[in-house]
Amino acid sequence: MTGQTPDLSGGGSSPVMTRERMAVLLATYRDGLLNDTLPFWINHCVDRAYGGFMFALDRDGTVVDTDKGMWQQGRFTWLLGTLYSEVEPRAEWLELARHGIDFIRRYGFDDDGRMFFHVTREGRPVRKRRYIFTETFGVAALVAYARASGDEQAKQEAIDLFALIIRYLTTPGLIPPKFNTDVRPMKGLAIPMIMIVTAQILRQVTDDPICEKWIDRCINEIERDFMKPEFETVLETVGPNGEFIDHFDGRMLNPGHAIEAAWFIMQEAQHRGSDPRLLKLGTTILDWMWQRGWDEEYGGIIYFRDVKGLPVQEYWQDMKFWWPQNEAIIATLMAYQLTGDEKYARWHQMIHDWTYAHFPDPEYGEWFGYLHRDGRLSVPLKGNMWKGPFHLPRMQLRCWQMLEQMAEEVEA
Repeated sequence: MTGQTPDLSGGGSSPVMTRERMAVLLATYRDGLLNDTLPFWINHCVDRAYGGFMFALDRDGTVVDTDKGMWQQGRFTWLLGTLYSEVEPRAEWLELARHGIDFIRRYGFDDDGRMFFHVTREGRPVRKRRYIFTETFGVAALVAYARASGDEQAKQEAIDLFALIIRYLTTPGLIPPKFNTDVRPMKGLAIPMIMIVTAQILRQVTDDPICEKWIDRCINEIERDFMKPEFETVLETVGPNGEFIDHFDGRMLNPGHAIEAAWFIMQEAQHRGSDPRLLKLGTTILDWMWQRGWDEEYGGIIYFRDVKGLPVQEYWQDMKFWWPQNEAIIATLMAYQLTGDEKYARWHQMIHDWTYAHFPDPEYGEWFGYLHRDGRLSVPLKGNMWKGPFHLPRMQLRCWQMLEQMAEEVEA
């Protein structure tokens, strides 16, 4: 069965990350990435007629919509370039990364240097959003391509695009507010979270201290304004100085999002020689949000919660999307690798086993993206404007790499 994994519980209530278990997990992530996820997308999404990639795919890989999201163009290009640099210098991966960069360069940018969010198959702009997330994925794509190809122009483009992002984030009025700031000023977790990992990626091609500065700035902002010890949670939306907003938006929790931020912070701790403060910060976020997100009745990470336990207004609040499960798999394994705490090994087993029992498609490969709370399939789509070859293959790659490191440490 494509993408499936055997039961690793061993029937015990206290699983141990044995050599045998690590070997099975490593093969599951590595082989799932190289033999299932990548072939599915490469075989079905590459647009040789107009450039770039088409990600709106049905279960069997049939294209159901030819429009192209720039998020996904950048994300897949990042993946391809990263695989070329960190796994194996396969000519196909570099060629496809160049294919993606060519489309992004040709059709991704407006005259003001900002990026479009949504274009037609031919590259004509359909939509441009207020936020800077498309630009962050543009930075990631350019960095990965620069690393893989040695293209100095791509490196400079990444540096310049990061500078543009900073200008928009720090210049009042450049990004129009979503809400009336005179009545209810707010800010979201998404900006500091995405800026941490974007700066971490950019740091791979430059030693400019701006990367460390923004990593520190954003980690400090999350700790100061979004983490709430009184609730033991990380809020998704707060006031400008971290004020609690007792309305639907202010009470809403997105456990998968916060867990993703947790492993970005743990990743920074590891980069800085197992920095104890950052490691504690990342594992605290994981601890809090696992308790909020894990579905005790059905398993898996639930999409939204209310910090006070009140009803959530979004209708998909209790669904199981693919990406929060991916982020929890990474975060729990990373926490175990960095701390050795068996609790995280158990949590990793719980989320890994539940996810692999429900999301992989045994017939056509890759993963479904959207399940009901109890694990029943909601829609058979493999890709759309939001789901593409990013969260799943990133999880498979990062977990494969972590398990290789862990195996080497065991051998030593």
